[in-house]
Amino acid sequence: VQLQASGGGLVQAGGSLSLSCAASGRTFSSYVMGWFRQAPGKEREFVAAISWSGGTTYYTNSVKGRFTISRDNAKNTVYLQMNSLKPEDTAVYYCAAGTLLSRTPSPYDYWGQGTLVTVSS
Repeated sequence: VQLQASGGGLVQAGGSLSLSCAASGRTFSSYVMGWFRQAPGKEREFVAAISWSGGTTYYTNSVKGRFTISRDNAKNTVYLQMNSLKPEDTAVYYCAAGTLLSRTPSPYDYWGQGTLVTVSS
């Protein structure tokens, strides 16, 4: 599976961005998908994850109520809608695919290249 993340950019605090991650291959619907982020000088951290059907979602506490993860298996794409953005959301955002719905990076087998989100105050 190859993943291509897009949609990052510069936005003011309080604004919104929508990230997309397009996957190649016919087995996209069998993978759980996750979004992680890495800020400068910090470790990669979990943001959100979604089951293969979309019926189960996980979020880290700091984004609950502001971010929404979703997927369209017909389009082989997972999305991350980010609202009410804060400067502390600034990071490179990575999408990942795996077979185990998890809040940790290790179960994810495939990673996209990352897309930079910068939130100005």
